Amino acid sequence: MPTRLVVPNEIAPGERRIALSPEVAKKLSATGVSISMQQGAALSSYFKDEDFSDVETVADAEALYKDADVIFKVTPPTLDELKQMKDGCTVVGFMIPSKNAEMMQLMCDKKITSLAMELVPRITRAQSMDALSSQASIAGYMGVLMAAQLAPVFFPMLTTAAGTIRPAKVLVIGVGVAGLQAIATAKRLGAIVEAYDVRSATREQVESLGAKFVDTGVSADGEGGYARELTDDEKQQQQDVLAKHIAMSDVIISTAAIPGRPSPKIINEAMVEDMKTGAVIVDLASEGGGNCVLTQPGETIEYKGRVTIHGPLNVAGELPINASGMYAKNLFNLVSPFITEDGNLELNFEDDVIAGCVLTRDGAIVHAQYKDK
Repeated sequence: MPTRLVVPNEIAPGERRIALSPEVAKKLSATGVSISMQQGAALSSYFKDEDFSDVETVADAEALYKDADVIFKVTPPTLDELKQMKDGCTVVGFMIPSKNAEMMQLMCDKKITSLAMELVPRITRAQSMDALSSQASIAGYMGVLMAAQLAPVFFPMLTTAAGTIRPAKVLVIGVGVAGLQAIATAKRLGAIVEAYDVRSATREQVESLGAKFVDTGVSADGEGGYARELTDDEKQQQQDVLAKHIAMSDVIISTAAIPGRPSPKIINEAMVEDMKTGAVIVDLASEGGGNCVLTQPGETIEYKGRVTIHGPLNVAGELPINASGMYAKNLFNLVSPFITEDGNLELNFEDDVIAGCVLTRDGAIVHAQYKDK
């Protein structure tokens, strides 16, 4: 019998993405895998059930999970969802293991194999499977549009009968995938853009997009493409230089995040106090608590009636059609090399990518970062 792969409705509040697109459903079906999806699961992503011509629809989640071999999800499975899954199945999706100890324990009890998409190693071969990057590119784009809507100024320079309007000054903090997309989007809207990252290697990327790199004299290049933790002296040096650029900016887009850890606090209250009246901070690191000490995740606040601080959550979900399509491709690219000719998924746990993202297996937490916690 071929592997039975299922896609349930995402039940997390406000989640509009789905782990399957019509395009990817056709590709998966062509491999011989049997695919089922919960009825109406993709409506929030603006896909109708009939768009999935190769997929069986099932009315409720319990019936869907009953005989499922593989489950594709966006958000981590709840305890109730896990209880409905059969022992020994495989779940693929974002797991947020640092916040879901009970989930991991129940997966171990049921001997569920879980592949965490946020743990896919950032190596060249895995670029097409990197869901963090695909979703971050959407966040960077949307973050700038949010800022443009909140800002009380034009982004581009305009020459009008009433005189010339100078372009907005935008500072992007954090030059990962989200930051680079934010730079590109702000430039397309006509803003003057500066960008900062503790990783010195990002200077060339920033300048290639036409922005100016803010050099604080602090370099913190770390492993896996992420930044290492700064020392107290380095943090102070960083803040002293950044404060001047923050004070001159109309818009700040902050994107500095480290998966599985709280977002680094880069913008302190004194910096916000010195910002222009009417300035805007869009803190895309809100999922981890935010880069600004004043950020309230999920809220938009005004600091002393002068500075707007926006802490959006699940920004990628604001573009559910593209976000779902990109995420579904990431999932397909991850598992398709391990689908046999007769439609069975046989994961190779010696493979670098699979070994890097497997979280639980054979009744134990196996990922090095979490197995001793």
